[in-house]
Order: sequence, then structure tokens, then C-alpha cells
Amino acid sequence: DNTRDALAWEGKLNIQKPEPFTGHDPRKWQIFLTQCLTMFQAKPITFQLESSRVAFTASYLQGIAFNHYTALLWFDPNNPVLSNWLAFTQEFLSKFGVFDTVVEAEENLFNLRMCNNERFTTFIVQFEREAYETSWNYNTLRFALHHALPQRIKDVLCLAPKQTTYDGYKALVTQVNQRYWEDRSENTAPRTSWNASGVPNTNQPLEQRPPAQLNAANLHDTPVPLDTNPNDHDNIPDPTDDQEALCANRIQDSPWIDVLEEMQEK
Repeated sequence: DNTRDALAWEGKLNIQKPEPFTGHDPRKWQIFLTQCLTMFQAKPITFQLESSRVAFTASYLQGIAFNHYTALLWFDPNNPVLSNWLAFTQEFLSKFGVFDTVVEAEENLFNLRMCNNERFTTFIVQFEREAYETSWNYNTLRFALHHALPQRIKDVLCLAPKQTTYDGYKALVTQVNQRYWEDRSENTAPRTSWNASGVPNTNQPLEQRPPAQLNAANLHDTPVPLDTNPNDHDNIPDPTDDQEALCANRIQDSPWIDVLEEMQEK
């Protein structure tokens, strides 16, 4: 009765079915096998027999992988590959999978690059999936992660305090990338550097700074007029001296400053 109830309960579970494996892409064998193992883990009573595991996995084979299975089924029906789970996985790994997963993972990590418009939270999942297959220590992984980052993140990291651990470095990159996307969502120019308090770095070139917000608190009600004499250079203020000079030089015409509409009227 307990077994019957367990089978009935497992039958109600909605577990994602494996993606069919064709054998054309060796890198997909491990993903396919993981999906099958997830099913077996969720339904241990249903798949307690090794032959049932083999039959279930074989039912999701297609292409040349399925052709190899049917050849064994027809011409070598006593082959242990058809009933023993370990023999089945070793047989198909040797023919359709990546036999040396460590070397494959190391090559993938070396060639992996984060796209400029990609979110770090998405990229790090792919990065660590390959990292788990390697025997690299955390210092090597930290170097590989830095190598894979886009330049927009590296420009900020060179100004930030140095992180000596892999987890600390990953947390710092997460923070930098999060602020980048916050600026994008606010329709402002993405910041290329921050100080410790999160304030944009004012040592940037003028054209790279975020727009300056001017309001009634920092504008004079009556801007100092310019002398209309073109030969009188003494009355022309330096545009970088102060807010009064900015007003006198028609700041609303400067494209790098965002002036509120009511301030323009004043």
C-alpha cells in the first residue's frame, strides 16, 4: 500500500522532461544526462530499476544517438548497455559526449567572454558551471573571471579597492554591474567609475560626466549680463569658475548640462 501510494504521488509530480539528445553536439550530452538524473531523483520508486532508467533515457534519443541504440537493440539484445545504467552512460559518453570534461571546461573558460549588454548575474551562472568541472583554485578563477569581463566593468574595477578573494571580487563586480544597469534604466549616461560612497567620479573628462542638475538653489535670479563689446575681454567670465559664470554664458545652450524648464524661463 505504501509503495502504491508513493507511485501515485510520484505520478502527480510535474517534472520537466529532458530535451531530446541527437548526438550531434557532444557538449549537450552532460546536460541531457543531468535532466534525466533529475527525473530519477524526483521519482525514485518509479525508476528504482536500472533497466527502467535506461529505457526512459533511450526514449529521448534522436538522430544518430537513437540509431546507435536501435542497432544494439536489434543486433545485440543481450548487451549490458541495454539494461545496466552505468554501462549505458559509459557507452554513449564514449561515442557522443565529451570524454575529458576537464579539458573541455578549461577551454570554455579561457574563451568565455561577457557581452557588453549582458547582465553579470546571467553570465556568472555560465562561468561557474564551467568552473565546477575544472580543478582550478580560487585565485585562478578570479583571474579568469577578470579576463572575461567587458571593458566597461574593468574601467571601474581599476579604481576600486583590490579584492583578494574570489567571492569578494564577484560581489564587487555584481555591485558595479548593478549600478550600470540602474543608470541605463534611468535613461542617464552610464557611469564609468564610482568612489566608495557611490558618487560618480568628478575627475572624469567633462564630456563623460553625467548631466548636472541645476535648480533654483544654485542659480541666480538675475544672471550677470555680458558686455556686448567684442573687444572687452575683461567682462567675459571663465565658464568653469562658478554657477554665475555658467549662467552668463547661456548654460541652456550647453548640451552637457540638463537644465530644468522653469530655470530656463528664469
